[in-house]
Amino acid sequence: MIVVVCPGQGSQTPGFLEPWISESSFRDTLSELGAAAGSDLVTHGTLSDADTIRDTAVAQPLIVAAGLLTLRTLFADGRRERVGGIAGHSVGEITAAAGAGILSETDAMRFVGERGRAMADAASLTTTGMSAVVGGDQAALLELFDEVGVIPANYNGGGQIVVAGEPEALAVLTERAPRGVRVIPLQVAGAFHTRYMAPAVERLAAVAATLAPADPTLPIWTNNDGSLVTSGPRFVELLVGQVSSPVRWDLCMESFAAAGVTGLIEVSPAGALTGLAKRGLKGVPAVAVKTPDDLPQAIELIDQAA
Repeated sequence: MIVVVCPGQGSQTPGFLEPWISESSFRDTLSELGAAAGSDLVTHGTLSDADTIRDTAVAQPLIVAAGLLTLRTLFADGRRERVGGIAGHSVGEITAAAGAGILSETDAMRFVGERGRAMADAASLTTTGMSAVVGGDQAALLELFDEVGVIPANYNGGGQIVVAGEPEALAVLTERAPRGVRVIPLQVAGAFHTRYMAPAVERLAAVAATLAPADPTLPIWTNNDGSLVTSGPRFVELLVGQVSSPVRWDLCMESFAAAGVTGLIEVSPAGALTGLAKRGLKGVPAVAVKTPDDLPQAIELIDQAA
């Protein structure tokens, strides 16, 4: 069973869409997706510098659009019917919702455009950041997080938890990290998936009310608890709440394993989730689609599993 996964914020790098838009059909699609989100994604995906694309309002629609470009080719020629399921990490859940048939591409881009702007506005209210914590005993780390005042935001599996909080608290965490535990600051603009994002929830709920979600036609797992969701409206409801609640990617990977995953394909901008799979889904073949040149390998993985 092949599972397609869609990455979240932080996966983007300057110029990463340049190889895609060398083909006119991809460039035209990217322009259309950008118009729906209210962002010039052709420029941001090819010319904008690292600081520009780190901006939450830019990064989020850019990442979802890249995933949609990948899915258009990956799911063509009947291959979608041979995929066992789909899931996304954080903002990648919007990509996954489109891939599963819950949202149209246009609605997905409208939603992510507002998500990015709302979360950027929420992040501007208080200076916060995020750090990845790698290694260590989870129970002991959770106690330490509570002591120093940081909040677990992403349980990524494979011994990685991303925490969020104010700079002073993150600095104390770095100082008090147990031997063998690494604390790695992340290049993000706020404390995503925590109470700091509560102001964005109401704005997203208003956008969600204008959508017409359909029930998924491809199995889809949720970041909320790693379970399959069979209702489109329920999945959109979870998308709204997700911005201020933790991402449980560890539980998603456990669900993939329980479902019998035999291969993993990560859509562009790929790399982060296939990296986590090496530790959380050991031995499962994985393909990271970073450029169109990686698509044949991904397609071959689907064909071999059929």
